[in-house]
Amino acid sequence: MGGPSAEREVSLSSGQACAAALRERNYKVIEVDAGPDLAAVLTQIKPEAVLNCLHGRWGEDGCVQGLLEWLQIPYSHSGVLSSALAMDKQRTKEIYRSVGLPVVQSTIAAAEDVRRDHVMTPPYVVKPNNEGSSVGVYLVGAENNGPPQLGPEMPEFVMVEAFAPGRELTTTVMGQRALTVTDILTTGWYDYDAKYKEGGSSHVVPADVPAEIFELCLEYALRAHNALGCRGVSRTDYRWDESKGADGLVLLETNTQPGMTATSLTPEQAAACGISFPELCAWMVEDATCSR
Repeated sequence: MGGPSAEREVSLSSGQACAAALRERNYKVIEVDAGPDLAAVLTQIKPEAVLNCLHGRWGEDGCVQGLLEWLQIPYSHSGVLSSALAMDKQRTKEIYRSVGLPVVQSTIAAAEDVRRDHVMTPPYVVKPNNEGSSVGVYLVGAENNGPPQLGPEMPEFVMVEAFAPGRELTTTVMGQRALTVTDILTTGWYDYDAKYKEGGSSHVVPADVPAEIFELCLEYALRAHNALGCRGVSRTDYRWDESKGADGLVLLETNTQPGMTATSLTPEQAAACGISFPELCAWMVEDATCSR
């Protein structure tokens, strides 16, 4: 847990929650704040399995997965290739398209070009291509007079994506089972605070949407999980424009390391399906392998 990414604090919360849940199930748990000496620490500990609660770069993009493969330590969630693919939002979209899953138009552009002029007709969204948790997300509305003034924290190249209006929906996949659908309600953009701060958002689970949309979310999540080669638990996020019916449902991204905090969507969906948080954590540990 922890690590050096922009999502360090969320990862620490996820790790602490999972450690406490696993101790409830009588697992012997050692919490490791991942640093530059991670390989040496793991070699000393010699764990039977690693529950990967890292989020963001290095923990979610195939890097730590490669280290665990090298050390031959069984680990949870997705493997090297699928983690790297899912962390790259543009390549994820290309894979979605290749299997017929609906997405919105997007492009990769130099941040300096995005600051200088509109690279896409507004409204659109600008975000890092390889970060999660809505870190560094800019919504450019049609009413804006000029291009977005991206902050210095943004990388050299960013994703520019056509804004998809509508409701924010999400579905967790656990193994080969799509659990349920959550409708995420916020007063504004579903940003970092909305995701992780108390009262930042409210969740309707199961989502009150037409049966056709509910079933499509389950189907699309499982198809995305398999197209990317995911393992263990993943979560796919959508936007749904009600005015367009089934044609208004588009995939945004697939998270191979969903949050496991007190306000996180995946534990909430598992609970709605009768799977307690300790049971979910135990399942991920028992599912751990190498060569994922």
